[in-house]
Amino acid sequence: MNVLLWHLHGSWTSAFVQGPHRYLLPTVPGRGPWGSGRPSACTWPAHAVDVQPERLADTDVDIVVLQRPEEIALADRWLRRTPGREVAAVYVEHDVPHEAAATSRHPMTDRDDMTLVHISPFNALMWDSGRTRTAVVEHGILDPGRRYTGELPAAATVVNEPMRHSRTAGTDLLPGLARGAPLDVFGRGTEGLGMRLGAATRIQGRGDLPQSRMHDELARRRVYLHPMRWSSLGLALIEAMQLGLPVVALATSGAAAAVPPEAGVSATDPERLADALRELVADPARARAHGAVARAHAVRRYGLPRFLRDWDAVLHQATADHRRRRPRDIRRRATHLRVVRPAVEPRR
Repeated sequence: MNVLLWHLHGSWTSAFVQGPHRYLLPTVPGRGPWGSGRPSACTWPAHAVDVQPERLADTDVDIVVLQRPEEIALADRWLRRTPGREVAAVYVEHDVPHEAAATSRHPMTDRDDMTLVHISPFNALMWDSGRTRTAVVEHGILDPGRRYTGELPAAATVVNEPMRHSRTAGTDLLPGLARGAPLDVFGRGTEGLGMRLGAATRIQGRGDLPQSRMHDELARRRVYLHPMRWSSLGLALIEAMQLGLPVVALATSGAAAAVPPEAGVSATDPERLADALRELVADPARARAHGAVARAHAVRRYGLPRFLRDWDAVLHQATADHRRRRPRDIRRRATHLRVVRPAVEPRR
């Protein structure tokens, strides 16, 4: 089928477009957040293609994969069909609620025309989606391969904009955790992080590296630290596990269920985490053994084949539901609006 989606989250989209469909990525002049298209520096398959918005109205689109509320109006204008009503649609929620946990109502709450797909069971648990049908498709990633050497007696972590997201990302915890092991922090906005946190001798900001190079650098560190207080489930954590790194993680949010006990240490006490970093850095053999368990678990649970199978089932179910619902929706538009756009037969 032809799937319209925006390139929003790099690693997630890289995995998603590995499926068997044709993926249409809106591309606007200058690119930008509403039309970044297919990235130039990537190895995506040929069936992930750029599409100009002005051509979408004449393009056969079977389903729209939405990831931001604003995309509904964009798709309606570009396709001249309303997602959910006149073309099948699903909405992917990548994040936990930004405000109150457990009581935040999702922007797609109480819709009867699309499925809300969460990327972790924790997401689905926290968001109030009312009567909207929900599903969970956990992350899947392209396996970077076991690259672990653990040659550097330090911990690695990946945090984008750590000062801006201090509490949610656990940035404020890093100086205390660095007492257990030197920390190398990768990601956007990490330059000079140690100086800003008053721990320049123990915390080094390593910047935002290209993915493959970052994977190599993570694999050289002895342990991966996941300090996130409030997060759906970071892809960097899964990538580190598939690389073969042992994990020391705050047992909060999605990470509590993603990291098995044999893969390292998971706890809510920062002192316990600092001790775990110290112990694993001092014991390379133990670190390597935990890392082997972490990799086996992550490949099994977050492997690409399972991810693509789950998504294929969601897409086929959504298009089948739309076909069954569509005649009723067209009659509803005729009754309430008195004007009906020309019907377009769905692909079979």
